[in-house]
Amino acid sequence: MSTSFNFKASLVVAALLSFSVAQAATLTKPEYKAEKTRISADYKADKAVCATLKDNAKDVCVEEAKAKEKVALAELEYSYTGKAADMTKVLQAKAKSAYAVAKEKCDDLAGNPKDVCVKEAKAVEVKALADAKLGKQIGEAKKEAADDKSDANYKVAVEKCDALTADAKTSCVAAAKAKFGKN
Repeated sequence: MSTSFNFKASLVVAALLSFSVAQAATLTKPEYKAEKTRISADYKADKAVCATLKDNAKDVCVEEAKAKEKVALAELEYSYTGKAADMTKVLQAKAKSAYAVAKEKCDDLAGNPKDVCVKEAKAVEVKALADAKLGKQIGEAKKEAADDKSDANYKVAVEKCDALTADAKTSCVAAAKAKFGKN
């Protein structure tokens, strides 16, 4: 029971720490490079702290440092591009990193408790990856729906232009094409 609680508490802490990028605000190339350098420096500092530890505590510390770096790099990429696909990568990085840390923490256990711990960690990862995939599908569905709406509105606008003649019709169709991004 305490293993499950510790695992869930670890996930909550990891989630709270990973909200450093609340929204995608595109960065300039120099800001991006500077942030990447900072993340690398943080990772090296975190690993140096881990070097002072022993046994599984050291392994857990190293896994946490790697997880922090992977999530930070994924968030940085999303901040730089603002693409929905990169947001999905952030969610995947968080899920995989949380699993790696949790699995490493399970190494302190033995026998059935260890097996249960690993299975719980894997179940949480699978759920998080499924949520990331669902988010990706929802994002794609929203884009598709927006495209469908735009196409429908374009067709209505062109139909309205059909009531006009000659130059007025031509300029009306051109305006509709420009408004709805059609060539």
